[in-house]
Amino acid sequence: MEQLQAFIVASPIFAMLILCIVYALGDTIGTLTKAWIPSVFVVAVLFLLGYWTFFPKDIVTLAGFGAPLGGTLAIMICITHMGTSISLEELKKQWKIIVVCLAGLAGMVAACMIICPIFVDFNYIVAGLPPLTGGIVAATMMQEAAQNLGLEKAAVLAICMYVCQGFAGYPLTAVMLKKEGRNLLKDYRSGKVKKVAKAGAIDEVNGKFAVEEKKKKKLIPEIPNKYYSTAVSLTTIMIVALLSSLISTWTGTFMGVYAINQAVIALILGIAATELGFLRPNVLKENGCFNFLMFVLMMYVFGGLNSATPELLLEILGPLVFIIVVGVAGMCICSTIVGKILKVSPYMAIATSLTALYGFPPNYVLTDEASKALADNDDEKEYLMDNMLPQMIVGGFVTVTITSVIIASIFIPLLRA
Repeated sequence: MEQLQAFIVASPIFAMLILCIVYALGDTIGTLTKAWIPSVFVVAVLFLLGYWTFFPKDIVTLAGFGAPLGGTLAIMICITHMGTSISLEELKKQWKIIVVCLAGLAGMVAACMIICPIFVDFNYIVAGLPPLTGGIVAATMMQEAAQNLGLEKAAVLAICMYVCQGFAGYPLTAVMLKKEGRNLLKDYRSGKVKKVAKAGAIDEVNGKFAVEEKKKKKLIPEIPNKYYSTAVSLTTIMIVALLSSLISTWTGTFMGVYAINQAVIALILGIAATELGFLRPNVLKENGCFNFLMFVLMMYVFGGLNSATPELLLEILGPLVFIIVVGVAGMCICSTIVGKILKVSPYMAIATSLTALYGFPPNYVLTDEASKALADNDDEKEYLMDNMLPQMIVGGFVTVTITSVIIASIFIPLLRA
C-alpha cells in the first residue's frame, strides 16, 4: 500500500488517471440506475475508501486540480456560464413557479434556523444549509469558507450534504410528479384539455432553454464565428469574472464581511452580458469546456474529504440527517401554502421546490420517468412532458443556479471560528 501511495505521489499522470477512473465509475453507475443512485454519491464513497486506504491526502493537488484552478477559477468561470444559460423569457412565463420555489427555500431556511439550533451546532447549520438549497457551487463556497476558519467538521458536512441531499429529493419528487401526472392525464383523457403546440422546448442534451423566438438585436454585435475561438470565448468569460471580483472587492471597502460575494456578482453579470451580446448563450457548452471544468470543480470538492475519518462521519451523521429532515419539511409546507394562493397544484409546488436538492439532470430524468410510467402512448407522454418539464427545469435554475449562490454568500459571514 505504501509503495502504491509513493508511486501516485511521484506520478501526476497516475494520480489523474485514478481520479478519472473514480469519476467514470460514478457516471456509469448513475446512468445505469437513471440517477436513483447519484453519481456524486458513488464518487464520494470511492474517495472516502481511497483516502482510508491508499490515496495520498493531496491526490487532487498532485493531479493539478488544487487551488486556484479547482477553487476560485473554476467556480467563477462556471458561475458566469450559469448566467449565460438562463432564458429570461422562460423565467417570465413561469413566474408562479419561481415564487413557489423561493417560498420553499425560505421555508427551508426558516425551519432550520429556528428549530435546528436547539439540537445542532450552529456552524453545522450554516455550512449545511446552502448546499441543501442548491448544488456544487454553494457546497464549494461553504467548504472553502469553513476550511479557511479551521472548521474541518463543518467543511466535511457541507460536502456530505451535497452528496446525500438527493436521497431525500428523488423519492419525494417521483411521488409528487406521478400524482400530478395522474391529474393531468385524467383531464386529458376526459377531453377537458387538449394538447397545444409548444411555445418553447427543452434541449434534452444540455438542459438549456431553447425558446423559439425571433432573435433579438443585441447591443454588442456578435463576433463572427471564424474569429470566435475557444480562447476568445474564454477571454470574454474571464473579463466578466475579473469585473465581478473587482466589484466584490469594492463592496468590501464599505460592507466589510458582508461584501457581496464575487460569485453572486458573476451570476448577475453573466445574465446581463448575455442579454447585451457580450457573452454567447451557454458559452462553456458551446466551446466544449463545460464538462472538463465541472470535472475539475468536482475533484476539488471531493478532495475536501481527505480529513473525513470514519469517526468524524459518525459524529456529523446525526446533524446531517436532522438538518435535511427539518429543511425539507419546512420547504414542503411553505411551497404548498404559496402554491395554493397562486393556484399551483400542491404536487407541482412541492416537486419544483425539491429541485433544490438535485438540480439538472435528475429533474429531467425524474420527469421523463414519471411520464413514461403513466402514459399509455407517445401523445400522452408528450403532453405530460410539455406540462411538467418546463416547470421542473425553471425550478432547478431558480434554486440551484441562482438562489443557492446568494444564500451561500449570505451565510459565509455567519460561520464562527
